[in-house]
Amino acid sequence: MTPANPSPLWRPDEERIAQAQITRFQSWAAEHHGAPADGGYAALHRWSVDELDTFWKAVTEWFDVRFSTPYARVLGDRSMPGAAWFPGATLNYAEHALRAADTRADEPALLHVDETHEPRPVTWSELRRQVGSLAAELRSLGVRPGDRVSGYLPNIPQAVVALLATAAVGGVWTSCAPDFGARSVLDRFQQVEPVVLFTVDGYRYGGKEHDRRETVAELRRELPTLRAVVHIPVLGTEAPEGALEWSALTSSDVAPEFEQVPFDHPLWVLYSSGTTGLPKAIVQSQGGILVEHLKQLGLHCDLGPENRFFWYTSTGWMMWNFLVSGLLTGTTIVLYDGSPGFPDTAAQWRIAERTGATLYGTSAAYVMACRKAGVHPSRDFDLARVRCVATTGSPLPPDGFSWLHDEVRADLWIASVSGGTDVCSCFAGAVPTLPVYIGELQAPGLGTDLQSWDPSGKPLVDEVGELVVTNPMPSMPIRFWNDPDGSRYHGSYFDTYPGVWRHGDWITVTSRGSVVIHGRSDSTLNRQGVRMGSADIYEAVERLPEIKESLVIGVEQPNGGYWMPLFVHLAPGATLDDALLGRIKQTIREQLSPRHVPDEIIEVPAIPHTLTGKRIEVPVKRLLQGTPLEKAVNPGSIDNLDLLGFYEDLARKRA
Repeated sequence: MTPANPSPLWRPDEERIAQAQITRFQSWAAEHHGAPADGGYAALHRWSVDELDTFWKAVTEWFDVRFSTPYARVLGDRSMPGAAWFPGATLNYAEHALRAADTRADEPALLHVDETHEPRPVTWSELRRQVGSLAAELRSLGVRPGDRVSGYLPNIPQAVVALLATAAVGGVWTSCAPDFGARSVLDRFQQVEPVVLFTVDGYRYGGKEHDRRETVAELRRELPTLRAVVHIPVLGTEAPEGALEWSALTSSDVAPEFEQVPFDHPLWVLYSSGTTGLPKAIVQSQGGILVEHLKQLGLHCDLGPENRFFWYTSTGWMMWNFLVSGLLTGTTIVLYDGSPGFPDTAAQWRIAERTGATLYGTSAAYVMACRKAGVHPSRDFDLARVRCVATTGSPLPPDGFSWLHDEVRADLWIASVSGGTDVCSCFAGAVPTLPVYIGELQAPGLGTDLQSWDPSGKPLVDEVGELVVTNPMPSMPIRFWNDPDGSRYHGSYFDTYPGVWRHGDWITVTSRGSVVIHGRSDSTLNRQGVRMGSADIYEAVERLPEIKESLVIGVEQPNGGYWMPLFVHLAPGATLDDALLGRIKQTIREQLSPRHVPDEIIEVPAIPHTLTGKRIEVPVKRLLQGTPLEKAVNPGSIDNLDLLGFYEDLARKRA
């Protein structure tokens, strides 16, 4: 637990607070919509959740959202699930994403970087022209509003063009990264039955070329709904038979036509990690994403035309969609296609320097890897333009905050953020006008009534509870694909507390209003009634130089007992001898809790992850409880399926 009155690691100065867009928004909303003029962020947040309709109306006005037909009211129905936002309104997401082309035609909209680390710009006018050309070609291919368009693509400009062209015609975008195998892609795309597939012949990663033509051929065979396949020659090969050439579809000089669609018209389909079954196909709306991302990127991330926004991501992760939405604020977005650590661990810092990134986002795991590898960002790179370093994917440990503060800059805004694919946004995280405390997210987001609840639904302060959201957010899924009665959607979030979103994370909301994330509640460690998130264990154990990565599982036993093993993947040259075993146990005992010292510490060849890099705790827990492999995990969602045999064998021996 964090101390009651710690000193902040960082506090924004008066000039920064005054210039922040959120400060100007609050003053304007006070004048025009009755928001509190005083009381800072806490007062603004309280108003935003108490006056939900007025707040979201204010957001649409502040960011000049263009409704081609007006809405009847902001919230037609506020029940969850099923909230009806801006009924009657029509608009287009892509139209808003390309607005800066009107005023900044020759400035870069995109900076594309590969493993040479040399940025290549795509101007706003060129982006708009390519989207116009491709949208016209999609219409000529028969793509109509509601049709699904898929991309098997790396993080390259063509992926952004394809997404925006799809949205312009009212199609529904969905993408996977080309490091996904055919089965993983088909588990996703077969659910939504795409009519067009954008593909590459391969990609470059870690200094090597990876040919994906055989995978593409398999996708074509197994997706019978395809009317067209578009070939993008990243490796320079010719288009396969029957495929269309990207260059031919994007060569015209045509202004894009933007289909005006209802506010709740599907924009894209994202996928849950799918570790225990087919991935959930999560559908979010054009209007919901538009207003949520304008709020999150414009107010919370403080992005605007003068900024450059770099987040290390792939097209298989919601952060890529979030990155593309930087265009909504007129920001130049940085697309990096390559290994996060090539040719060395410092690669991402070099890209931040060379692109002039003002907001640089990465994973907590990358920050900790840099710390462990002895990277010195500010010594080796000119990071003067970086105002904020943001992290997500897992909680940023306290050591990560301290390292960024010490090794990048003392006057650095560190934004640990937490949200999910489910809402393609953040529940809590960045606020440019608030202090940063070590190990904490600054605050819940505007319009998000984030709370920590006990099992009976009682709100908790300074205590660990379930992350819940008690009012609707515009980017919550409009539905899951292939879930006609809504039962899978309802069961995913609303079974525990009827009418209230339960996300599946353990959190603490502090009396200062900040938030601490402890890890997934369905894999939380519960020893003798004392609950602890797995993230707390990882943060402590992985400080030890001998531990490359770890996985801790709490297994409820049939006899009422509780077995808690810790699996460790050792650094090269390390040995799990009595001395190291003792240090691991001592670290957990002294830094966390004697109750959470593991029952066994077991060396493993590696730790299994989802394809988006998350440790798979719940499927391993099920394997250890005796669930057969085929029922415990969806094989196509795992980065190395062979690793799971170890846990299956262990369960067999223990039984």
